[in-house]
Amino acid sequence: MLGAASKAFFQTLSHSRTLKTLASRYGMSGPRAFARRFIAGETVGDAIAAVRAIEAQGLHHTLDHLGESVASLAGAESATRDYLRLLEEVERAGVERNLSLKLTQLGLDVDRAICVDNLRKILSAADRRGCFVRIDMESSKYTDATLDIFETLWRHGSRNAGVVLQSSLYRTEADFDRVNALGARIRLVKGAYRESKAVARQLKSDVDEAYVRLSKRLLTDSPYPAIATHDERILAEIRRFAADRRIPTDRYEFQMLYGIR
Repeated sequence: MLGAASKAFFQTLSHSRTLKTLASRYGMSGPRAFARRFIAGETVGDAIAAVRAIEAQGLHHTLDHLGESVASLAGAESATRDYLRLLEEVERAGVERNLSLKLTQLGLDVDRAICVDNLRKILSAADRRGCFVRIDMESSKYTDATLDIFETLWRHGSRNAGVVLQSSLYRTEADFDRVNALGARIRLVKGAYRESKAVARQLKSDVDEAYVRLSKRLLTDSPYPAIATHDERILAEIRRFAADRRIPTDRYEFQMLYGIR
């Protein structure tokens, strides 16, 4: 988990157009460029080539069109079209079909109704293609809206979707119960956003303890959970717990960022 200062620093970097341009121009400029270790590519073709290599190792994957917080309806429409094209290309390529997206990419900060409509279009297209869509969790100011939108579409029949919860937030125990009651799939992360002490645990040890506790509940109570962490100590503890409870390995998965391990 990033420290508070590091979180603020990297979030600032992520919103810099200049740095994004430089990263694209130089970080992705050749097959050995530094950013290619962490980003599958700048085109769908690049991404599909990367996931073919991943699948050849017997691993699964989820594709994410990087970006968040569009500032206009045109930006939200563009991101939606990008995801719809991605679904078409993934189906045509015959690779595994898993996507992740952020609601602010689809216009949540601009117009909530438009965001919901954009998400509905993506989920409908994904359902026709047998694709699973994970709705990422953003900073805590979006948690209520994200869960409300997810639950609304779930109750209207969009069952090819899951959502992300963050162990750093105090509210996550209750959110876990809410999502689990639906029978929806959960990805658990620690949380990469800088949050106030009023809403989130500040000590790494406290976040880790909550992460392990929630992971164990996921393994025993939830359908096909995703344990998303690179923490070797936590991974070892979760594996021991699953083995002790004789939980089959095909009932859950570990998820890690591309290029990290």
